[in-house]
Formats: sequence, structure tokens, C-alpha cells
Amino acid sequence: MLMNIVVASTFGLALLLFGMKLMESALRQWAGSRLPEVLGRTTSTPLKGFVTGTVASAMLQSGTAVTVLSIGLVNAGLLPLGNTLGIILGTNVGTCFTTELMSLRLHDYGLPVLLAALAIWVWTALAGELELLPRLPRRWIGPLRFGAAALAGFGLLLIGFAVLQSIGPELLRSDTFLRLTAKAEAEPLWGVLGGAALTAAVHSSAAVIGMSMGLANTGALTPETGIAIVLGANVGTCFTGLLASLGGGRGGRFVALAQIALNITGAAVFYPFMKELLEVSARLAPGDPAAQIAHGQTIFNVACSLIVLPFAQLMYRYAQSRSGKSSQRPPAA
Repeated sequence: MLMNIVVASTFGLALLLFGMKLMESALRQWAGSRLPEVLGRTTSTPLKGFVTGTVASAMLQSGTAVTVLSIGLVNAGLLPLGNTLGIILGTNVGTCFTTELMSLRLHDYGLPVLLAALAIWVWTALAGELELLPRLPRRWIGPLRFGAAALAGFGLLLIGFAVLQSIGPELLRSDTFLRLTAKAEAEPLWGVLGGAALTAAVHSSAAVIGMSMGLANTGALTPETGIAIVLGANVGTCFTGLLASLGGGRGGRFVALAQIALNITGAAVFYPFMKELLEVSARLAPGDPAAQIAHGQTIFNVACSLIVLPFAQLMYRYAQSRSGKSSQRPPAA
């Protein structure tokens, strides 16, 4: 039984991660060099950065990818340091899009979505390079092909979610798992730490939260523990950005440390109110544990970002005024 659980959970998590990375890679390739340019042009204030970070993370299905890209742009001198605070707040909100999609119970359609994506990709090949079907306009082939790859990633994500759900009954018969979940229910801090550690290991908060949603749907995990995992995953997702910043300059390290400070503070502030957070989520999705966890993540991240955003605006204005004064200072004799 233990071997079945390990194999199924590893396979399901691998499909979930691969699907997300495939979506991210396809959409990132389609965006090409335009994404850094867009970030540079649309993040002139923290509010604009927040909107851009939210949209970019939702489109790429990865807040981590946008954070790492921002660190790279800061290190290269292509993005001012003050423009990144809003982006970080936006990535925390945009990453909720993936888990909200998972909560819609679309996992039964994973295989049809994957087959539809493969059909679109084959069509672009037959109507493109092979010329076996009526030729498509060249400008259509790239977007259709990248869109098919992103759709295939979404199909794999849904299949992985379904696999993770399938191990729920097996886990309920495992004494070890029941002891661990009982400990996490009695001491939610263990759920927070577990969520942080697992997210740091797999470099994806959405995958870890998706796994907890799948288990919650089968009753193998309580929504309370799922909310604790959400708080921990929000902290663990900073690990990738920290790694990306180590080889760069001080600006990139500042972005990574700012993300860590914001996410740890948010988790610490909401930790005493996890019960209230779950109650609000339960009202939005009564009788649906997976959706409650997804909604809990969204409420938590939106609330944290909106609370911090005014302070980010004040910091930005202060930095702008300081830079303006320094530029007006007469040169030393």
C-alpha cells in the first residue's frame, strides 16, 4: 500500500509540475522579448506594477517566473529597484489563478483537453511545414502552436490533479499519514512548516496547494490543514527567488529579501486568524473543501497585497523625492 501511495503521489505531482512548467514555457516563448519590455513600461508606479505582476503571473501560471524575471531585469539595470515592490505584490495574487482553476472540478476533462491540444498542434504542422492541409497564414502558426502547448500543459495539470485525488482513500488507510495529519490539525504550525518546506523543494506553491486540494476533496486532509499549508506555501515560494538572486547584484538580492519579508509577515499576521479565514472561504464554497482552500489562498494573498500596497506607494514617492533632491544638489567644488 505504501509503495502505491508513493508512486501515485510522485506521478501525480510530477504531472502537475510538468503541466504548469509546459504552460509557463509555452506562454513565455510566445511572449518572447516583449515581456521584459512590458514590465519595464507598465511598472512605473507600485499600483501599475501590482496590476502588471498580477496579470503576468496569471498568464504564465507562475508568480515565481515573474519574480525571477524581475530580479534578472533589476540586476541588468533594465528595471528600477523601486518598480519591483508592486510586481511582487501582484505575483502573489496572480498565482492564485491556477488553484482557482483547479477548484472548478475540471479534472475529469484532463484527457480530452490534452487530446484537443495535440490535435491543434498536429493541425498547425499539417497546414504549415508539411503542407498536407490548406495552408494557414504564417502569422497564425506561432500563436496556435504555443497556445496548443499551453493547453496541453493545462490538460496534464488536470490529469495530475485527478491522480493526486485518487490516492485519498489509500491515505485514509495509512496509520502514518493519519498520525501526521492529526499532529498538523492539533498544531497548525506543522502544516505551515510542511507547506513551506515542500514548496521550497518543488519550486511551486500552486502545485503544493493543488496537491492539498486534491487530498481535501477525498477527505484525506481537512480544509483547516489545507489553509495552514497555504500560509506555508506562500513563504516557501520565496526560496526560488532567493536562489536566483545569489549570483547577481545588490538590487536583485533586495528584491528577493523584500519578497521574503512581505510573505513571512503576511503569514505571521494571518496565522492567528486561520479559523476566520476558513469560515469566510466556507461561506463562498459550502461543502467543497478544495474550493475552500483555493478561495482561502486568494483571500489571503489579495488582503496581504492590498494592505501593503499603500505603504509601497509611500515608499516609492519617498524614493522619488529623494532622488529628485539629489539630482538638484549642486556639484561639490
